[in-house]
Amino acid sequence: MEFKQAYDIVMKHEGGYVNDKTDRGGETYKGVARKFHGTWTGWKIIDDMKTKSGFPKSLDSNTTLQSYVRSFYKEKFWDSNKIGYINNSSIQLELFDTGVNMGTSRAAKFFQEALNLCNRNQQDYPDIKVDGDIGRGTLSAYNRSRPASVFKTMNLLQGELYMNIIRRSPSQEKFFNGWLNRVDIRFNV
Repeated sequence: MEFKQAYDIVMKHEGGYVNDKTDRGGETYKGVARKFHGTWTGWKIIDDMKTKSGFPKSLDSNTTLQSYVRSFYKEKFWDSNKIGYINNSSIQLELFDTGVNMGTSRAAKFFQEALNLCNRNQQDYPDIKVDGDIGRGTLSAYNRSRPASVFKTMNLLQGELYMNIIRRSPSQEKFFNGWLNRVDIRFNV
C-alpha cells in the first residue's frame, strides 16, 4: 500500500475542523489535535481563517493547508513507524490509522505486543522489546510472523484500549461508535 492510498482511507474517519471541549485532543483539524501538535504550521493558517467568513468550511479549499496536512501525516504517522517497510496492506493501514488516532508509539506497541503474542511461545521467533520504536528487531519478527494473526491481535488490543478509556472516563462514550469504525479498518475501506 502506498501512503496516498492509506491517507485517503484514514481521512474518511478524520473529518474536518472540530473544537469539542470533551474531546481529549481539544481543537482538531483533520485529526491533527492542537493539544498534542500545537506547533504544527497549519495552525497559523487556521487561526487566520477563523476571522474570515466561511470558516470552517473554507479550510478544506485552502491548498496550502491541505499540503501541510498531508506532509504532517506522512512524516509523523507513516514514516516515523517505518510503515513502508511492512509488506501487508492491512497491517500498514492498521499501524497508520492507530498512530493517527492513538499516537505512533502506542500503535507501534500494539504491533510489537501482537508480534509477541503470536509467536507461539517464541517457537517462530524470539519475543521483542515492546518499546514503541519499530526497528530492525521488530521488522525481523514481523517478517517471520503470521500477518493475519498479528493484524487481528492488533485490533483486539485497540478495541480493549477504547473500552478501558470509556471505563475510566464515561464522558468519552459518545466517541465509541466512531472508534469502533477504526477497529479492523479493512471493512471500512
